[in-house]
Amino acid sequence: MDQENKKITRNITKTDIQQFLLRGRAFIALILVFIVFSAMSPQFLSTGNLVIMSKHVAINALLAIGMTFVILTGGIDLSVGSIVGMTAMIAGGLINEGIILPQLGVIVYPHTWMIIIISLMVGTLMGAISGVVITRFNVAPFIATLGMLYVARGIAGLRNNGYTFPNLIGRPEFGNTGFPILGAGNFLGINYSIWLMIALTIIAYIITTRLPFGRHVYAVGGNERAAELSGVRISRTKILVYSISGFCSALVGLIIASQLVAAHPATGESFELNAIAAVVLGGTSLAGGRGSMGGTLIGAFVIGVLGDGLVMMGVSSFWQKVIKGAVIVLAVIIDQVQARMQERIALQRQQIIK
Repeated sequence: MDQENKKITRNITKTDIQQFLLRGRAFIALILVFIVFSAMSPQFLSTGNLVIMSKHVAINALLAIGMTFVILTGGIDLSVGSIVGMTAMIAGGLINEGIILPQLGVIVYPHTWMIIIISLMVGTLMGAISGVVITRFNVAPFIATLGMLYVARGIAGLRNNGYTFPNLIGRPEFGNTGFPILGAGNFLGINYSIWLMIALTIIAYIITTRLPFGRHVYAVGGNERAAELSGVRISRTKILVYSISGFCSALVGLIIASQLVAAHPATGESFELNAIAAVVLGGTSLAGGRGSMGGTLIGAFVIGVLGDGLVMMGVSSFWQKVIKGAVIVLAVIIDQVQARMQERIALQRQQIIK
């Protein structure tokens, strides 16, 4: 019996090491990506390229933070890319055209801060609507957010009949100047988008690890029925996580429009794939209930660095999609392997106790 227990203990130790490597897969992948691209391109680690990569990573990370909340509950949000484009167009229209009030025969041009607040509120509302459809009408998250994807993309196109809103610099007499600062401005030499990424990551980490709402999110994803019996308000939790995802998407839309000083209805196309890839690669289970914001941040770095590295190497955009798709599938396979290993370890430990 002692020999059998020793054998099981050795197996558990070996499996623990394997699990440790699996949990750190995103960090290991990030190191490998940096090593490979640094060796293949001397300009990869140049200051200019690192600045550009950091901005791209910030955009991926902001979307992935909202997506993490959703996936932790066992859901999915396919509408984030479309909400990015929609909010960019809303902000562009408010800057260039203002709010037309035909009944009064006037045009109101909101202040830049009010434009940002309105755009964020619209993005949050779109996310909340997805949450309501999912919780109140029992629509599968995939279907509900797929429908919202088309709705948001259609609104983006209708906002200016498919045309771009250019030169989003505003006019001093209307008090709506300064919008480009959001995407181009710096503090202590670091772009505002990176500061926003850092701030939201810290806030999201505190929410998921220190606040009751974070525990509710994990509980819903881990076992929704048990969470409900424990007093967790399932509907409110889900609506809030989709609202957070919509807010993060709207913020990304504003940042991109600000960086380009223009808003295009196609902005954000396929961004949802990058967000999902970052979340899954970072160790968050698609089944819900397991994951961390730190892992998501590292996953966003991997996806951002991988994308920029492939561009620098002159890899075709079609091959880039193939590679990113393969990364998503591989990350899901690894996640399934990790889940099975955890079950096996739990069974082996129960045998030792017995």
